Amino acid sequence: MRVDLGNALATTPGLTTATLDRLDDRVAAAHERIAAGMADDEFGYAALTLPETADPDAIYAAVEGFDRPEAVLTVGIGGSALGAATLSNALDSDVDAYVLDNVDPDETRRRLADLPLDDTVVNVVSKSGTTAETLANFLVVREAMADAGVDWTERTLVTTGESGNLRRLADRHDLPSLPVPDGVPGRFSALSTVGLAVAALQGHDIEAVLAGGRDGMDALAGSLYDSPAYAYGAATYALAERGALTNAVMPYAESLETFAEWFAQLWAESLGKDGLGQTPARALGATDQHSQLQLYRAGPPDKLVTLVRPTERADAPIPETDLDGLAYLGGSSLGGLLDAEFEATEASLAAAGVPNVRVEIDRVDERALGELLFGMEAACVLYGELASVSTFTQPAVEWGKKAARGLLGGGDFEEAEAVAEKRELRID
Repeated sequence: MRVDLGNALATTPGLTTATLDRLDDRVAAAHERIAAGMADDEFGYAALTLPETADPDAIYAAVEGFDRPEAVLTVGIGGSALGAATLSNALDSDVDAYVLDNVDPDETRRRLADLPLDDTVVNVVSKSGTTAETLANFLVVREAMADAGVDWTERTLVTTGESGNLRRLADRHDLPSLPVPDGVPGRFSALSTVGLAVAALQGHDIEAVLAGGRDGMDALAGSLYDSPAYAYGAATYALAERGALTNAVMPYAESLETFAEWFAQLWAESLGKDGLGQTPARALGATDQHSQLQLYRAGPPDKLVTLVRPTERADAPIPETDLDGLAYLGGSSLGGLLDAEFEATEASLAAAGVPNVRVEIDRVDERALGELLFGMEAACVLYGELASVSTFTQPAVEWGKKAARGLLGGGDFEEAEAVAEKRELRID
């Protein structure tokens, strides 16, 4: 992973090299804190050790009982699904991967109607084993399989903690299962059993994913000038302090669109605390040049744009044409056009004084994805250290969970009482 901060200098808001130099002492101190947390396997910091502590053999053993399926369906939500989805959507496989991460009944019905249930592995993921949305969807999936004459116990993989409903279910039916690692919040679990089981089922090289994560670990250093992950974390923090309160992440590869969704959860849930944080926005290059770029370039000066791309990719030539005004495209390629769009967007933002940061990987493969995921996690942890927020907690999310559970009769939670206090100003 490579990071270029040049277009975040002398912008509005913006940085200077002197700003970065002053910040570098704080980066060094934060790195010491992060390294100590990793060494002591502290909650949250343990996520940054996953490239070394995750056991690919255990993952392969858990999935080996399933013959190469036609499809795999992950039933989870948030961090229990997005890491796996990022890898499966980025990498080609003849095993189709799908996710049920919402409880929209229309989408659930459509998804189940389209799946070959007799040749689908259901990957149900919940650390607590009590997540309402995940368990509700799993019960619906299980019933659909039974109605189709499929023995769900032969088609289900469970990833969960040491206790809870899912652990009891796995033990009762002797289901293949994987443990969720201790001390790792869900949004930081992409390089663990949570994110890698689907990749293994699809035939991907999960050892290469972890090797990429180790590349990212090895690149951590006591200076932002020596560490791409820390350079990104420090720059985004400093820009947010100066007013860039939105971070639009814009990959220039269709295969990385879900990565932007994964990033949005990581950034929002980790850093949105105590009136602080930077709102992540998702865009896709070049598609959103024709829509969102208008706001980023000409709207309020409160944004950072993160442009992400692979520098190597398969290409497709553009045929020659004699159509008026289009001859310049002939003999070029779609990849060349996409690169031109990338560089034009970058220059357009810079010319308007909008800070933008370039993040590059060599190609979209297992190793590069492992390094990219780890790098963004490390950047997020560094940002949290610099901002003095509790990076690994999510009290606002927990409040909402309690309110919903109380409304459904799952316990007596005072948060549910707030629903009855809703103000109304209705226009019918």
